[in-house]
Amino acid sequence: MEQVHPTRMELMKKRSQIVLAEQGRDLLKEKMEALIQEFFKIMVNFSESREGLEQLAVEADIALLVAEAVDDPVAVKSASYATKRQIMVDISGKNIMGVPVPVIQKTSVALNVMQRGYGLIGTSSRINEAAEKFESELDMIIRLAETETTLRRLGNEIQMNRRRVNALDQIIIPELKDQAKYIRFSIEEREREDLFRLKKVKKLIERKKVKKKMAQAGTRSE
Repeated sequence: MEQVHPTRMELMKKRSQIVLAEQGRDLLKEKMEALIQEFFKIMVNFSESREGLEQLAVEADIALLVAEAVDDPVAVKSASYATKRQIMVDISGKNIMGVPVPVIQKTSVALNVMQRGYGLIGTSSRINEAAEKFESELDMIIRLAETETTLRRLGNEIQMNRRRVNALDQIIIPELKDQAKYIRFSIEEREREDLFRLKKVKKLIERKKVKKKMAQAGTRSE
């Protein structure tokens, strides 16, 4: 409070700061509520897709185990080397309530039998099925990568907004109100002191007037 100047101008400044801080807090709360709604809307689809991914992963693992158990393990490994390749994805971006999130171009990595690079002779339907399952799993992973990153960034923004709202609610606004209260109290105290001094001066002036009148009356009587 020592750095606060107890003047009417400072009091007006503090009151203006309180109004701005409360408006900022309310806007942050509105943004946070909108972000939370968007977060849970995306989360519902993500949870369903995540369950689908887990199911695909189980099916792919089973298909691979069957292929390795029934077919020649060398043929399975050879087919896996033949299909090995780099996967390129196009990533752009968009904003959700001011939060930048990625947009991954939805391109499928699934291939048909002729595109996988291994020969049809010596490659069973079980190997083809395993390849299809793992390609579907990879497609799902790429789709979920966008959603998971979006959820993470929205969650970070929500947490940051919550910290800002708490700081405004619990620290900044109470401190500004305390400063305004201190300034108002100081001004009122100073006004009371000024009023007391004015009354005292007024009494002194009235006493001097009375003494002067008494002196003048005494002079006339002589």
